Amino acid sequence: MSAATRATPTGIERPFALEEIIVSKTDLKGHITYANDIFVRVSGYDEHELIGKPHAVIRHPEMPRVIFKLLWDTVESGRELFAYVNNLARNGDHYWVLAHITPSFDATGRIVGYHSNRRVPDASALAKVAPLYDKLHAAERRHTDRKDGLAASTAMLDGILATAGMSYAEWVWTL
Repeated sequence: MSAATRATPTGIERPFALEEIIVSKTDLKGHITYANDIFVRVSGYDEHELIGKPHAVIRHPEMPRVIFKLLWDTVESGRELFAYVNNLARNGDHYWVLAHITPSFDATGRIVGYHSNRRVPDASALAKVAPLYDKLHAAERRHTDRKDGLAASTAMLDGILATAGMSYAEWVWTL
């Protein structure tokens, strides 16, 4: 299923167990090279439908693009990031995760791909994350030009974090 044929969000949350860890690996372009059984089950896709596809196949349309820009900027620079992400299952249900995304390195220290472990996020953290993400997404939608929308949400997030005196990575751990 491509982004163009992605399911319409149902508003129904798809649960997974606290002890479960969703795992995936991607190449440098974000195409899935590995998906564990939990990822396959929770996403609702068959494994063959995920392998080789962009990880964005599970991107929820209401996720602010600024979070993905932050994520990619961080891991492409060789650093890890913890981020809250709302994903879209094949049938349109959603599932929130606390994702830990890391670059994968070869023996020479060159980044060769990315690895993500995702867990069930704490409900009290989501109560703070979801309204912020709604504001960031609304800032993006106010602009017809996608670059202008991304710039607006980036400025908003940067301002919120500057006022709090912390980075996104630090903010995640205050929740």
